[in-house]
Amino acid sequence: MGCNQKELKNQFAAIGIGALIVFIAIILVAGIAASVLVQTSTTLEMQSLKTGRETITEAATGLTVYGLEGFNDSGLITKLAIEVTPKAGSPDIDLENTIIEISDGNEKHILEFGGASQHINASSINGDLEANGKFGGATSFGITVLHDADDSCTNSTPIIGFGDHVILGITTSSVFSSSSGLPPRTDIDGLIIIEEGAPGIIGFTTPASYVDDIIELQ
Repeated sequence: MGCNQKELKNQFAAIGIGALIVFIAIILVAGIAASVLVQTSTTLEMQSLKTGRETITEAATGLTVYGLEGFNDSGLITKLAIEVTPKAGSPDIDLENTIIEISDGNEKHILEFGGASQHINASSINGDLEANGKFGGATSFGITVLHDADDSCTNSTPIIGFGDHVILGITTSSVFSSSSGLPPRTDIDGLIIIEEGAPGIIGFTTPASYVDDIIELQ
């Protein structure tokens, strides 16, 4: 009888040790799983914050095309003056890292800022934008600064902020090799692409005939 009781106690002890081992294993597995979940949630939180910041920047940053005029020279538009300003709430925009895509349906061209020689302030053009403004060359655009309260848009760092207005000038007679300018009934499409944010949109059709020297196109 005493032997049977001893064996029974040994069985109970073995069961207890086994249960303890299982319990410890469950705790370890739960701990590992919890650690993985915490790391995953942290990674997702960081990614969502980054995505949120980038989305806000993308939505709030951008250029507004305030107006677009063409200069008529003997029945052809030889120059374009595109007035732009940053959108409300937009951070500063670096025009040195801005490009203009422009197409007439037959040719598509990519223009970059022409550098210090293609930058001028409105106070220096003597009121004659067509003659004294900056309109770039075959692969570049120029900048004529109309309003820049903090003097941030310089020839070395052409940066514009909210409230600033500049004219981006294009010499169409140099850009488009198929003609010496834009003839009547020409469809023009383009984008003013900044580093991040919404681009400025260019889109117009030149009139059927040119009557005035300066033609409002957009």
